Amino acid sequence: MRSSHWIGFLAERPGQGRRKQRQLRQPNRQPGGGVGEGEWGTDEDEKMDLLFGLLWLLTSFLQGVHSQGVYAPPTVRIVHAGQACNVKEEQHSERVYVIREGETLELQCLVTGHPRPQMRWTKTSGGASDNQGKLSLKGETLKIENISRQQGGRYYCKAENGLGFPAIRSIRVDVYYLDKPVITVHQSDDEAKEQFYFERTVFLRCAANSNPPVHYTWTRDKEVLAEGSDSGVEIYKPFFTQGQTKILKLKNLRLQDYADYTCFASVKNSCGIRDRSTHFILNNKTGLHKGRFWITPDPYHNEDNIQIGREVKISCQVEATPSDELQFSWLKNGRPLKSSERMVITHTDPNISPGTTNLDIIDLKFTDFGTYTCVASLRNGGIPEISIDVNISSTTVPPELSVPKGQSRLIVLEGDTVDLQCLVSGKPKPIIMWSRVEESGQIAALAPVMPDGSAEMESYDGILRIYNVTRKMSGAYRCQTSQYNGFNVKPREALIHLVVQFTPTVKPVYTEVRQALGRPFTLTCNLLQAYPAHHLQYEWKLGSRLLTVGQFSDQSHDTSYHVKALNREGYGEYTCNITNEAGAGWCTFLLTGKAYRPEFYHDTFNALWENRPQVYGFKLQWTQMEPNSVDRIMAYRLGIRQMDQTRWWEQEIPIGGPIQKGQLLTYNLTELIKPESYLVRLTPITRYGEGDASERTITYSAPVNPHLREFHCSFEEEALCSFSQDKSDEFDWIRQSGTKEGTTYTPNTGPSSDHTGSSPGFYMFIETSRPGLEGDKARLMSPIFNINTKSVSSSSASNNPIYCFTFFYHMFGKHIGALNIFLRLKGQMLTDALVWSLTGNQGNYWQQARVNIHPTTTFQVVMEGVRGSGIEGNIAIDDVTIEEGECKDSPSNNLKSLASLPSYYVSLLYISQSLLLIGWQR
Repeated sequence: MRSSHWIGFLAERPGQGRRKQRQLRQPNRQPGGGVGEGEWGTDEDEKMDLLFGLLWLLTSFLQGVHSQGVYAPPTVRIVHAGQACNVKEEQHSERVYVIREGETLELQCLVTGHPRPQMRWTKTSGGASDNQGKLSLKGETLKIENISRQQGGRYYCKAENGLGFPAIRSIRVDVYYLDKPVITVHQSDDEAKEQFYFERTVFLRCAANSNPPVHYTWTRDKEVLAEGSDSGVEIYKPFFTQGQTKILKLKNLRLQDYADYTCFASVKNSCGIRDRSTHFILNNKTGLHKGRFWITPDPYHNEDNIQIGREVKISCQVEATPSDELQFSWLKNGRPLKSSERMVITHTDPNISPGTTNLDIIDLKFTDFGTYTCVASLRNGGIPEISIDVNISSTTVPPELSVPKGQSRLIVLEGDTVDLQCLVSGKPKPIIMWSRVEESGQIAALAPVMPDGSAEMESYDGILRIYNVTRKMSGAYRCQTSQYNGFNVKPREALIHLVVQFTPTVKPVYTEVRQALGRPFTLTCNLLQAYPAHHLQYEWKLGSRLLTVGQFSDQSHDTSYHVKALNREGYGEYTCNITNEAGAGWCTFLLTGKAYRPEFYHDTFNALWENRPQVYGFKLQWTQMEPNSVDRIMAYRLGIRQMDQTRWWEQEIPIGGPIQKGQLLTYNLTELIKPESYLVRLTPITRYGEGDASERTITYSAPVNPHLREFHCSFEEEALCSFSQDKSDEFDWIRQSGTKEGTTYTPNTGPSSDHTGSSPGFYMFIETSRPGLEGDKARLMSPIFNINTKSVSSSSASNNPIYCFTFFYHMFGKHIGALNIFLRLKGQMLTDALVWSLTGNQGNYWQQARVNIHPTTTFQVVMEGVRGSGIEGNIAIDDVTIEEGECKDSPSNNLKSLASLPSYYVSLLYISQSLLLIGWQR
């Protein structure tokens, strides 16, 4: 605390009648102005005692009426900050927030309910990876900087406090983007190629990722190509792509078709996204690609061995563009080989890609052993040839596969590293492919994936090494020879069974149990999974003291420990160990008598009030979580410190009787120094000791002007004269002028200029187009004003200051709803009093309203627009003025002003409305 100020507290508790209040004494001053350690006293004046006593009588009465306390289920609303590219309608009930990729999204989840609901954000309808963009959660606000397309989708705010059903609201975020288009070349067989060829039909496909759907334009050497402009060109969209691609078909390539093509992609400047393009030069380059071979021993007799006197077939496969230009030749030991009766050379259809040539050696002789070379080339030349060597000799041996002895079944502990090994022989030595199968050896319909997430894994040494083995990796693994660059024989295969043992999985892993003395309790540990699952043992301990031991039966899945009556020695940490051959799993229970935390009440309309010129007060309200679970709460320890200080001031608040669940407790903090903020800590105390503490921050919010004389706002500045939107309403007021760009007018409603007739002039209006619903409200709140206390007579309580509130309104359209004016008083409890209201069509012109208001404390004026039954219901306001003194001209009756009522009627109205608001809180 500041050394030059005192801070005092007045404690009160509802439901205690006229009992003597316990007050806190202000700390004694020490020489030099410091704060000493003096005791607390009872120096509050009698008027304050009487005032708060009456307030608590009222609260006690309301608590008797509302015996369920102040607990209330959660409610949720989502609002967004910033300007959207567009807010479009979906299914007449939802607004879709549109934002450009790379910009900042900010969503706020407004939550009410008591106890304070736990709130969390979730998302669906988007990509699985949301790591692009900087995402932050601060309180109830979700903020995504540099938002990416994957982060578009539906965002849900879920709030729950254990009462009723969780409250869930959602908003759909549509991220607009446009990538640079990509051109790919396709042949008539629809297989994409990196190159293309002449004297054939070529398809140039342009595709771009975008949102919204993209529109394409093709040019050839800067000439726009359109359907029908060239008989050799067709432009169309494949039906299966839903407009996300555009194909340019060049039929029977001509000389002019070898040119520079450009594809332009556009989303028509949606969200300010500019068009993008890509270029492509069409020529007649060709190319060869990868090749491979395999050997088939005696294909007609299904033999797996190479034998003298039998047949051997060598196959060679190469990819080429164009495929019909591909040609093959064969060499033996470097010399050209021609087809003969014993050396038969054949080729597949050149239109089948990739191309294949076969060399059949019939009646294999010893002289046929050697190196055979398959050479692939293109008829036009210009591209290096591809050659593949294949050795056929007496040492050429088909593969054999086996598992080392004793390695066909492996038992490991979870977390270990294991090697699965298959021994492979043969020349050439084949690659081994590993996969997971069912225990029978068959591939399952939904076979588990390999440890790296793939369906198969390659191995050149026959070893599959698995690190950090998990229980999900148990099962049968198959090793199998690959045909790639090897023998085209029936694959050799073997199975290895992997068994992963793991310690028992139990729940709860950790639980805190709170219990009052003398009561019974039971602790239960549940077995979820274990391998091996037989001969499971359990033991219960309190600290290091053994309580009981036992063994699970085949049918049991849990074990419990019972205590008939808890004593002080029974508090502590209980552990249940369940063990098998692999190890142990633990359930841990911490049994205490600590009281649960207090639940601060946040839904008070306004707990802050003006106390004296230099100080303010705050009504701290809370309920107690689960008060009957532990011994009776005897007191609370209240700690408070100024935010920029380190010293805590503490005081104990005694509690005279048992606290009921949902009962609202109150402690009034007074003499808080303006404009400082404070951190408050509240700790319940039972005979067990201190329970869990709760903290909250108290922040002072000063009125915008110290003493109101005259206020005027014409909404010409974007700051709106410190007017603000109410975040708890259904939609917002909009600042508008007749010349503002982007304005969409609804016919037969709303003004075309401000009330002076100036089109550039600004005013505020409500837009009632869809998806708004009838009865939706938009509230605009004035700044906070202090009343001029010098004009208040101390001899008469009814002689409060009077102010004249004037404004212009425009209510034209057949669907006009209502315009309501409320006077909001900012005392210890918030009160909204309706002082003016008008409904229905009032004609296509501006009119002025004048209302006398009688604030008794700090106040605001709330202007509420209510949507009517249709879209022709826009309401506008302009030139708001508040002046001290009565309105010069009495408000006319047709305005339905409520301010002309006698002051005592107005007071009764305020009191009744206050009672209703208090009851609503309860």
